[in-house]
Amino acid sequence: MPAGVMIPTRNMPSMIGVNGNVGGSGSSSGLALGQGNMMEGQFHHLDMAHNTFEGDMTRIRDEEFDSTNTKSGSENQEGGSGDEQDPRPKKKRYHRHTQHQIQEMEAFFKECPHPDDKQRKELSRELGLEPLQIKFWFQNKRTQMKTQHERHENTQLRNENEKLRADNMRYREALSNASCPNCGGPTAIGEMSFDEHHLRLENTRLREEIDRISAIAARYVGKPVLNYPVISPPMPPRPVDLGVGNFGGQPGLGGEIYEAGDLLRSISAPTEADKPMIIELAVAAMEELIRMAQMDEPLWMNSLDGIESVLNEDEYTRIFPHGLGPKPAGFKCEASRESAVVIMNHINLVEYLMDVNQWSTLFSGIVSRALTLEVLSTGVAGNYNGALQVMTAEFQLPTPLVPTRESYYVRYCKQHADGTWAVVDVSLDNIRPSPAPRCRRRPSGCLIQEMPNGYSKVTWVENVEVDDRGVHNLYKQLVSSGHAFGAKRWIATLDRQCERLASAMATNIPAGDAGVITNQEGRKSMMKLAERMAISFCAGVSASTAHTWTTLSGTGADDVRVMTRKSVDDPGRPPGIVLSAATSFWLPVPPKRVFDFLRDENTRNEWDILSNGGVVQEMAHIANGRDTGNCVSLIRVNSANSSQSNMLILQESCTDQTASFVIYAPVDIVAMNVVLNGGDPDYVALLPSGVCYFSRRNRSTWSRHG
Repeated sequence: MPAGVMIPTRNMPSMIGVNGNVGGSGSSSGLALGQGNMMEGQFHHLDMAHNTFEGDMTRIRDEEFDSTNTKSGSENQEGGSGDEQDPRPKKKRYHRHTQHQIQEMEAFFKECPHPDDKQRKELSRELGLEPLQIKFWFQNKRTQMKTQHERHENTQLRNENEKLRADNMRYREALSNASCPNCGGPTAIGEMSFDEHHLRLENTRLREEIDRISAIAARYVGKPVLNYPVISPPMPPRPVDLGVGNFGGQPGLGGEIYEAGDLLRSISAPTEADKPMIIELAVAAMEELIRMAQMDEPLWMNSLDGIESVLNEDEYTRIFPHGLGPKPAGFKCEASRESAVVIMNHINLVEYLMDVNQWSTLFSGIVSRALTLEVLSTGVAGNYNGALQVMTAEFQLPTPLVPTRESYYVRYCKQHADGTWAVVDVSLDNIRPSPAPRCRRRPSGCLIQEMPNGYSKVTWVENVEVDDRGVHNLYKQLVSSGHAFGAKRWIATLDRQCERLASAMATNIPAGDAGVITNQEGRKSMMKLAERMAISFCAGVSASTAHTWTTLSGTGADDVRVMTRKSVDDPGRPPGIVLSAATSFWLPVPPKRVFDFLRDENTRNEWDILSNGGVVQEMAHIANGRDTGNCVSLIRVNSANSSQSNMLILQESCTDQTASFVIYAPVDIVAMNVVLNGGDPDYVALLPSGVCYFSRRNRSTWSRHG
């Protein structure tokens, strides 16, 4: 197994007994996890076994026995050795070390628990003790500290084990009493409620964590690993709750984002025979990612405008000759690299990338659907170092004119010696069943370096082979240039989302400007609702395999495409048939001018039919980025017709170097009052509309969706 996914071992103490035999752990199966290990205290006197008389051996053992049973291991024996002529040894006299001697040795132990011969002699001169006494005091002190540490760890393990056993009993009782909600009869295995399913996943995660900790403990203390019965197969770990921003898996989005399309239904978790190959591929991909992120010429060449880096394919093939095999016929290579400093702690960023719900939420404009099929490794030391996940995802451009890119791949996370974290993806097409892929991910991902004040430097590499023949001519140049799916868009999206999260968690909000929401809970609820609106919009306007678009008119570039969906028992969307319509076109206008025009409430009557000729006024807003255009707004439309009630519109506008969005939806006034007071926004019904456009040389590609 590659070293990148193994738990490193440590040096074990010697297991050679007094009689010269090698001691093993096979006879220790009766030990409980709570038993201490006094191995070092039992065998440390053998260092002097060949140079000590029998009487000295007896004295040394007595010293050890006495010192290991004192508070600080500080007792020592003085007196004659046993008389070889007298079968009854003389009674030994014991004297504690003085308080001064103990304090001096305690202080030295904190600095150096393993003094060498020179240091022991120096201490013996200062304290008036024999070097051998110094040696045994330190050995006993180390044994004592080790025992205390083991007892603490074992107590924690026992508590976790008891909790796990209680969970097991509760799950079994729930399964035995389960009944079908439709007929009332006994349910079959696998037909369980959502709550029971969630509890089973939590139980599996706890069992894996206990097994991992127990295995680590067994390496150090020689105790057996306790195995518990597996109730359900291994599943992905639950999302890491990082506060605001962990908005994945809302009730209103579950059927839309994680609905299984043709590709996702066709792929299952890897077999046991495939796992060694997956691990080997992930380790090789990690090495390739590091080199691609750090190398410059001749692997990366400057573009003609000198702004971007272009991959030298010949040099890439020479440096990485194995890769994923021959490039399929008709596929093109898209490779790009980009760096930026983002406002997020490096550990939090790793947790976002390694949790499928938070990752797909963070990059909702790029990832339409994602699923973790199997977790091969959860990492070590309580973090994601060494974590391996087999995943499938669908990457999108929010328009029906660009097919989504489905990928089946493994994601590997590793922390390197210099503290840098790396997360790499690489396709598993060799073990993937039909249908044939239209996109293969060469080693792609990012390097994350810790920066001061909670910032992180991120270097992103995107390297894919793709069949782009289904892309509409309107988007051909945008896609082929790498601006649609390349590293620049990933970095720009990450930077903007990190600013958004920082804004949501801000507490010192000035109350000077009119309309600024200062209530912390109200800000969180409103931003959570706006994020759900944006996710629903992006997933609804893309050419996902879960959607079927129909062209209404002609063959022109401004065709209108429509799609219908049913909304049943979805608290986040009004019930009934939902009709979506989308169109795309070029505008020879600078992107910023377009963005400012759409955001201005004074010009809203010129393009938004929701305003209906009324007066548009911004009631409240939340700034969420450096750019003044990045904000969440609550807009009131005062109708000119007095017989019509006033309407509120929730809007989020955001822009970065690669894309801009203006997304909005009418909302109920009563529901918004609840949200502004910190209420749960998940049950506010939304039907979002909006405009997204992509920048390319002072022109904008519009995608209008309503």
